[in-house]
Amino acid sequence: MIKIIFMRKPFQLIISVLVPVLVGAVSGYFTASSVKAWFTTLNKPSFNPPSYIFAPVWTTLYILMGIAFYLIWIKATDMAQQRKAMIMYFIQLFLNFCWSFIFFYKERPDLAFIEIVFLWASIVATLALFYRISKPAGWLLVPYLLWVSFASVLNYAIWQLNP
Repeated sequence: MIKIIFMRKPFQLIISVLVPVLVGAVSGYFTASSVKAWFTTLNKPSFNPPSYIFAPVWTTLYILMGIAFYLIWIKATDMAQQRKAMIMYFIQLFLNFCWSFIFFYKERPDLAFIEIVFLWASIVATLALFYRISKPAGWLLVPYLLWVSFASVLNYAIWQLNP
């Protein structure tokens, strides 16, 4: 059953997964030097994960986001509902990119915290819209929402520890 769903439109699946992975790669490229330099000098809370955790977690989340988008792309029968879900998806993807840029490239945890609140809300909205079209697509965004919830707390703690 799953194989049939994924092989129905392989080009759309590839594009759906490639877009968020590329967004993550581009943001990683522009923020890598700050992650290796500035970020290492910050005071961090005790619950800050080791740095090697972030790349595999984000890669997994981007893949799940892409699969969720694919399910919406191929399943939606109500074009207005599909368009709304897709627009919200790209808004949250843009906000995801912006957070990395603000936090790491601009080195502004204070502004990044404000931005991550908007990101979190946009993920909730995207999840709800996706869930209405495809329950599996909605559920695929739950790990992303949980991780960004954790990242929000971490962002706030770093901001407070580094006035």
